[in-house]
Amino acid sequence: MFCYQCEQTAKGTGCTVKGVCGKNEDIASLQDTLIFGLKGIAAYAYHARVLGYKDEDIDAFMHEALFRTLTNTDFDLNDHIAMVLKAGEINIKAMELLDKANTETFGVPEPTEVTVGTVEGPGILVSGHDLLDLKEILEQTKDKGINVYTHGEMLPAMAYPELKKYPHLKGNYGGPWQLQRKEFLEFGGAVLITTNCVLIPTDEYRDRLFTTGIVHVDGVQHLEDRKDFSAVINKALELGSLPERFSHKTMTGFHHKPVLALAPKIIEAVKAGKIRHFFLIGGCDGAKPGRDYYRELAEKVPDDCVILTVACGKYRFNDIDFGDIDGIPRLIDMGQCNNAYSAVQVALALSDAFGVGVNELPLSLVLSWFEQKAVAILLSLFSLGIKNIRLGPTPPAFLTPNVMAVLQENYNIQLITTPDEDLKAILG
Repeated sequence: MFCYQCEQTAKGTGCTVKGVCGKNEDIASLQDTLIFGLKGIAAYAYHARVLGYKDEDIDAFMHEALFRTLTNTDFDLNDHIAMVLKAGEINIKAMELLDKANTETFGVPEPTEVTVGTVEGPGILVSGHDLLDLKEILEQTKDKGINVYTHGEMLPAMAYPELKKYPHLKGNYGGPWQLQRKEFLEFGGAVLITTNCVLIPTDEYRDRLFTTGIVHVDGVQHLEDRKDFSAVINKALELGSLPERFSHKTMTGFHHKPVLALAPKIIEAVKAGKIRHFFLIGGCDGAKPGRDYYRELAEKVPDDCVILTVACGKYRFNDIDFGDIDGIPRLIDMGQCNNAYSAVQVALALSDAFGVGVNELPLSLVLSWFEQKAVAILLSLFSLGIKNIRLGPTPPAFLTPNVMAVLQENYNIQLITTPDEDLKAILG
């Protein structure tokens, strides 16, 4: 990065100002945080734009924030903190816009039981986030004897009325993004990647992997026309029938609208002492050690507590049957990472119903982080003033000790420890 104040490259020996040139690492840290947040906002805005929805305020902020990070003309720490928090506010708008785009196009998700596995017949596995690509695949495979399956963050698509009406949308196969090399190989059929979270494939399945939209991988066939998936369809037919494999069943589709319809029942259960606490356990999954914490935590959450979850972090524990409390599911999968917007709406509604602030609710957030959209969501939570978030499995490397101290002082953000210690601290 180049500093326009002293005309030296970042961390150069001749820098004379406290910019991003190694003299003020805290501003560099906040700029990195802002850039990662912008990438998350851009992803949500892109998903919405594919469906024909856009927002001028979001676009304007992207320009303003990029200008702030690229020109290095402002070295005021408070200005940078304010810009990072504004990114959180704008990300809420982006998630709201995408929610509107998805629900107006595909209907409001409904709580839906999903079979994990495959049935006999040729198959196509669709991974990523863009629901429109899945819709096109389903439309183009009608009456062709091909079964379609979701993977990764596409699992919540199983709950949208305009998608679940296709009888050959059979279920979900596999889990989070980091297992795809193993799972794509074992799947045996054609695989379509619609957005990010793609690993460089092995040669064993490279010839039956396809990309579309913004995703490109060397040596993988890219489909420029997102309305023509004939190459994927022909490959699925060429590969022939998949075996019948059943793993388990899971629930998804708890959009904030159906959840809020349960609000009177939830409030009654809380007041009656039947629901003691709510845990939001979710976020972006990863491959490094330490993430078994989230499964162990979910398993140890007491039976009088409800677990909310979003994003691919749910795959750590969504194969478990948690049962229910008076008909209220103990595991409520709210959807993709962008459906953190739904979780926020539920929290705000409960806050109004109980007449307390969100931070006074019997609600604890335990988040796993990895990539840019997780950063954008965390900034959104900060912009709403939500405190006492537990984050793990490691602190973001781009946060300096000083920036982390500011977050701890203002929001009481904490790193996870052990499931037993954290549950004791939360529940007493």
